[in-house]
Formats: sequence, C-alpha cells, structure tokens
Amino acid sequence: MLTPTVVSHSTVRRTHRPAAAGPRSSARCSGCSMRHLCMPQGLTSDDIPKIEALICSARSVRRGEALYRSGDPFDNLYAVRSGSLKTVMAHRDGREQVTGLRLAGDPLGLDGINTDTHTSSAIALEDSSVCIIPYAALKHLCREAGAMQDRLHRLMSEQLYRESSQMMVLGSLSADERVAAFLLDVSERNGQRGYSHAEFNLRMTREDMGSYLGMTLETVSRTLSRFQKRGLIDAQGKLIRIVDFEGLRQI
Repeated sequence: MLTPTVVSHSTVRRTHRPAAAGPRSSARCSGCSMRHLCMPQGLTSDDIPKIEALICSARSVRRGEALYRSGDPFDNLYAVRSGSLKTVMAHRDGREQVTGLRLAGDPLGLDGINTDTHTSSAIALEDSSVCIIPYAALKHLCREAGAMQDRLHRLMSEQLYRESSQMMVLGSLSADERVAAFLLDVSERNGQRGYSHAEFNLRMTREDMGSYLGMTLETVSRTLSRFQKRGLIDAQGKLIRIVDFEGLRQI
C-alpha cells in the first residue's frame, strides 16, 4: 500500500462518533465459512466460546457506506464476514488514495491502534458484513489465550508485508506489470476463500484500481483492453475471467 502524507490527527480522542451502525446480528465463529482465515490455530475447546463471546455481533455495511472514517475514535477491530471493502487515506490537499482491498476473512481497523484514532477510512464496495471485535476485550483475551495473541501479531505482520509488497509494485513495476500482479493477487485470495481462481466479480471501479495502483483511469482501462485482446483475460464490466494465468505471470 502507499504511505502518502496524510492529514495529521491528534492523539486526543475526538468527541464525535462514527456514523450510526447498520443492522446487527449475532456472530458465531464456529458456523462461519471464513473461520479458517480468522481463527487462530491451537485454540483449546475452552477458548472458542470466549472468542464467540468477544465477537458479540456482526454489522451490515451497505455499498458506499463507511464502516469508519479517518479521524474517528478507535474502539474496535473488524473482520470482513462477507462482501468487500476498500481502505482510503486522504492527502493534505483533499485527494484520496485507495490503499487496500479487503475481502472476506480480512481484518480491518489495525490502523487505529497507534493513536486510538483511525488514520484511514473503510468503505463498502458492495453490501457487506463485518464482525465487531472490541479491542479492549481482545487485549484481555490475548493475555489468557496465547494462540489469540499470536494470531493478532500475525495479522499485524501480514499487513506490514502487504504494505511493503504494494510499495514494491508501485515503485518498480510497469503499468502492465502492476495490473497483472493485482489480478493475480485477487485470484489467489479468492482461491484461499474457496471461490474460483479464474472468474470473479471485481467490485473495485477502474478509477479505484487506478488509485490503488498509482495509475490513471485511462491507463487501467487501456491495459485491461490490451490484456483482453492478447487473450489473457475476458473482462465484461466487473466480471473478470482469467484465461491465461501463465501469460499474466510472464508480463
């Protein structure tokens, strides 16, 4: 991910609260299809009820709605239960930079731990739902369950690795290489979630893709059209079908 100059925020907690939450429902980890991505390994039978008690509810987030915004007080971590969201940071001049794509099973909200204030915004790309994990209660559980603490550390490490990888993509790859790497990344992540590697709905707009990849909308569109003409992909609106994986990898 990019690390642009962002609007600075005081570490003093603000008095305003995030936008009103959407409908909530109970969230049970044991019945979630994404638990293999969220749940830590090595939990005892006594630990699982504690985690389910901690993740007390799931919240729906409608397409275009913000789960949280930059400057909101940090209280919770989140795990995407269904759907997808983008993370966005703002430059001092008001321009926004898409910094991440979060799919089912991915964590959200880690950016708020440092200053107790969110430094980015999380916006739903489609009707989605997230599990709500109160951070104060999570810290307490981590002291009781070593596997949970290890999982939290791994999530932080994975996010650092993804940010470093995105910096390499933006700093050293051509436009074609960036788009190919992005499509292959989404393909691999879909496969990890039990979905098709080859065919998926890419909920990001072409403009969002350009922001994330450091390219203009026009360059993204031309690159996808060029890939289609070369028989590498078949793009029909948001539906992307990868026809030639090896060809994409060789770009």
